[in-house]
Amino acid sequence: MIGWYINRLKTISIAEFPYRIKQLIKNQYERYFNQGKFPAKITVVTKKDILRFSYSPEELYPDSINIFGTAFRYTGQNINWQEDISTGERFPLSFSKTIKIRDNSNLSAKNVWEVNRLQFLSFIAFNYRKTGSDIYLSQFIRILNSWIDNNPYLVGINWYSNIEINIRLITWFFCWQILDADRLITTNPEFKDFVDRKWIPAIFQHCRFSFYNPSKYSSSNNHLISEYAGLFIATSLWQFKESEKWNRYSKKGLEKEILRQHSENGINKEEAAEYIQFITDFFLIAYIVGENTSNLFSENYKIQFRKILDYISNFLDRDGHFPQYGDEDDGKCFILDFDKNFNNFKSLLTSGAIIFKDHLLKSRSNGFDVKNHILFGEPGKKVYESIPEINYIGNSKYYKNEGHFIFRKNENGNEIYLHFDAAPLGFLSLAAHGHADALSFILNVDGQPIFVDSGTYTYHTEPAWRSYFIGTLAHNTIRVNQHDQAVNGGPTLWTKHYKSSVIDLDLNEDNNRVKATHNGYVKDDAQHIREILFDRLRNEFQILDTILVKKNRKITVEIPFHLHPGVSITKQSANSYLFSKDSVRKTELFVDEKLNPVVIKGQMDPQILGWYSGSFAKKEATNVIFSKTQIESTTIFKFIIKIV
Repeated sequence: MIGWYINRLKTISIAEFPYRIKQLIKNQYERYFNQGKFPAKITVVTKKDILRFSYSPEELYPDSINIFGTAFRYTGQNINWQEDISTGERFPLSFSKTIKIRDNSNLSAKNVWEVNRLQFLSFIAFNYRKTGSDIYLSQFIRILNSWIDNNPYLVGINWYSNIEINIRLITWFFCWQILDADRLITTNPEFKDFVDRKWIPAIFQHCRFSFYNPSKYSSSNNHLISEYAGLFIATSLWQFKESEKWNRYSKKGLEKEILRQHSENGINKEEAAEYIQFITDFFLIAYIVGENTSNLFSENYKIQFRKILDYISNFLDRDGHFPQYGDEDDGKCFILDFDKNFNNFKSLLTSGAIIFKDHLLKSRSNGFDVKNHILFGEPGKKVYESIPEINYIGNSKYYKNEGHFIFRKNENGNEIYLHFDAAPLGFLSLAAHGHADALSFILNVDGQPIFVDSGTYTYHTEPAWRSYFIGTLAHNTIRVNQHDQAVNGGPTLWTKHYKSSVIDLDLNEDNNRVKATHNGYVKDDAQHIREILFDRLRNEFQILDTILVKKNRKITVEIPFHLHPGVSITKQSANSYLFSKDSVRKTELFVDEKLNPVVIKGQMDPQILGWYSGSFAKKEATNVIFSKTQIESTTIFKFIIKIV
């Protein structure tokens, strides 16, 4: 792992070095002199009824959850909060800031943190709210007591990352509201004693950690958004003597980051599509809390929030699928429902419809769901129901400055949807959650994925798999000389980025066209230019790939077309294939005759190829139409995709 630390140093600017040195000194001071030193008695008052909902679940919530494919029964006894439940390996109970999270390939911090976000506590709180049974209240107290006792301040992996501290604060905020803790304190002496002696001190510790450990400079991505949101929400409810200062600080940060981390059109700059629902929820819950505590956010915040929702509305296909560019880890800012089919993107559009009283957002939403019932209560439901119903007819949408292009045709309830990615690698010097996917595309037909992004699978474990899934070969684009378009320096670290640029585009009634390139193959004396033309009358895409060879040398070119695991293949001729999936229209692919394509599935040697990760920590074999050739001069390859 020495190489990772060297590469990490390469991403740090001159201005960032003094900050990092100051952090190291601060960490050593905390390690030896400052652990857990807080006032003997912490005084707090609360702002009551911030969320004004009357929701009670129709049925009891389950007593277990699924953590990346592993069942976790949270009501069991003796939970080890340092354990990776998928492998049984454990992090040490040592000073948090010196723990090495990348040293053991069988130990995933992500798996541990997912449990320790404690989002299942809201399920227990809802069961208590529904039944009034002390069984559930005792469960809640026992589990949270166990967590607090076994995670002393600054000890263990659960004090390593500030994003986790703030997600817990948001979880506890919801639990407080669901339990109606202010009333419960006055009627239940056991609960009051637990709150005074354990819960409030833990909340204060989390707020203090959040304020004094911000993510800055090259680390100031979605983590910083979570830190501001968690602290703002916590200090809007729990009024410590420091709360006013912390609240002003975090609100100012949210106002800044909603603009800094999004483009003018509301597109998140991390270039990780699934993260958008995660990040947007932080802005959403902060906005609602601000409204309900008369601590309103600015008009600029509200305008930018609307732009984010507009992009979500545009980048979803007919059935709510999103283009899986960049990292995804199934993370949620908060969890209030256990419906396996819950679509948080569409739920965000429900929230947007209520806030902006907008019929377009309503038409793309999933109705007034449990999450929005809790966020907005009965008044929100009345607003949602008052918004006129319209039939959504989506059209192609180009985001030239950001490099995202959505080709779409809706007709008689059917839809052709293609997302073309000519965007930057990612955000800041790390580009932590970006993939080397310049000029890649995905295609959905009638709400079903056909050509797919391969997904993510893992972060800090299984380095060979991490390298594959973030690499160029795992995407529907072209790889030159077996090199990724960008230089990877570790699991969430890129040391050299490419630059994409749009050469030409056209958007009219009959034809949509985009032509773009990137500079990721400069060292190979080559350049990839891709043009995609959508003939809307013929339901046909033409893809023209030009490989410019700038010196007289041999260039190896690899061209994959990744298919969803549910797609069946029929080979029609040496260079044409017919794809079918469920009951949707069939899709044809015609491969340039200069190539000799083969079908590869689940390959491990000589290189990993033909794998798909539909969610974090899961992978399965899938078919790839793969071509490999050598060229010595500028060459154009032509591919045709037709929906029939």
